Amino acid sequence: MGVTTVTLLGTAHISRASAEKVQELLLTGHYDCVAVELCPSRYNAMLNPDALAKMDLFQVIKEGKATMVAANLALGAFQQRMAEQLDIKPGAEMRMAIDVSKDMKLPVLLVDREIATTLKRVYHNVPWWQRMNIIGGLLASVVSRHEVSEAEIEKLKEGDVIESTFAQFAEEAEYLYDTLVDERDRYMAARLLQETHDSNYKKLLVIVGAGHMKGIQKYVAAWLQVKTPENVKETIYDLDVIPPPGRWLKRIPWLIVALVFVGFGIGFSRSPDLGWQLVADWVLINGGLAALGALIAMAHPVTVIGAFLAAPLTSLNPTIGAGMVTAAIEAYMRKPTVEDFSRLRTDTTHLKGWWQNKVTRILLVFILSTLGSAIGTYVAGFKIFGRLAAN
Repeated sequence: MGVTTVTLLGTAHISRASAEKVQELLLTGHYDCVAVELCPSRYNAMLNPDALAKMDLFQVIKEGKATMVAANLALGAFQQRMAEQLDIKPGAEMRMAIDVSKDMKLPVLLVDREIATTLKRVYHNVPWWQRMNIIGGLLASVVSRHEVSEAEIEKLKEGDVIESTFAQFAEEAEYLYDTLVDERDRYMAARLLQETHDSNYKKLLVIVGAGHMKGIQKYVAAWLQVKTPENVKETIYDLDVIPPPGRWLKRIPWLIVALVFVGFGIGFSRSPDLGWQLVADWVLINGGLAALGALIAMAHPVTVIGAFLAAPLTSLNPTIGAGMVTAAIEAYMRKPTVEDFSRLRTDTTHLKGWWQNKVTRILLVFILSTLGSAIGTYVAGFKIFGRLAAN
C-alpha cells in the first residue's frame, strides 16, 4: 500500500460558491479519486430523482417504513425549499463532484452512513419523552416559511450543516448532535481510512459539509496512531448497527393488553352491565381517537370508519397496528397515480401539498391514525380502571 494524500474540502450543501469550488479543484487534474458525503441511497436518489415514482407503497407500509419515508420527505422538503429560494439544487456541490468525476473517469467513493440508519439511531438514542420534539421539528420544517439568504447559507460553513438545519426548526437540537454529527464524523473518518488502506489511490479529494471537517480530521489523526484495519472495520460495523429496543419496551404493549383483559374480566365478574360498559369505553375511545386521526389526515370516509372499527381490535394485538389497516384502506379507496408520485418532491415543500398528494396523505393516515389509537389505548385504559375503582 502506498501513501495517499488526502485533501478535505468543506462545503455548504446549498451553495453556488461551493459547487464552483468543487469544479475548480477537480479540473486541476491533481486527483485520482473523489470521496463524497453521500450514502448509497442518497447517491441513487441524486442520480435518479424520479425513483420515488417507483416506490411500492404497500410494501413500505407492510415493512413499517411509512414513518421513515415521511421523515425523509420532510427533511428533503426543508432543504428543497431553501434551495428554491436561492435557485440552486440541494447538494449541488455533490452533484458537481459526481458529474465532473464521471467526465474525467475518476472513481467516486460514498463514505457517509445510510440516512435511514442515522435517523433510526436518532430515534433509538433519544429518550422517549424527547421523541415528540423530533416529530414536531419535522412538522415545523414543512410549515416554516423562513426566507434564507445565500449569505446565511454560506455562514453554515462555520458549523455543521445538518445540525444547523435541525436547529432551524427544533428548539432543542443539542441531544441530536452525537448521532447526527459526531457519529458520522467517526464513520466517515473510518471509511476514509478503510479506502486508503485497501486501494492504491495517490491523491484523494474528500468533499464533506464544512461542519464535519474538524471531527474527521480529529478522528483520522487519532486513529492513525492506534487503529488497525480490523479496528476500523469494527468501528464501521458498530456505527451501522441499529440498537434494538430494550426488553421492557417490547413487553409494554403486551402488558397493556393483559391489563385491559384483566380489567374486562374484573368488570364482567362484578356485573355484565359493568363489563359491557368497559368494552364500550374501549371501543369508543380507542376507535374514536383513531378515526379522529384519520379525519385530520382527510382520509376517505370508508377509511375513517375502518379506523374506528379496526383500532379497538388492533390495539389488543401489538403485532398489527391500526395504521397498517387504515393506510391499506386509503390506498385502495384512493389509489395514487403516477403523477402523485412524480409530484412528491414539489408537493412536500408546502403543508397543503401533504394533504393534496395521495401518496403523502396515505402516509399521514398511517401516522395520525396510529397516533390516535396509541393515545386511545392509554386513555381508555385509565378510563376502564377508573370505572373499576369507582364500582
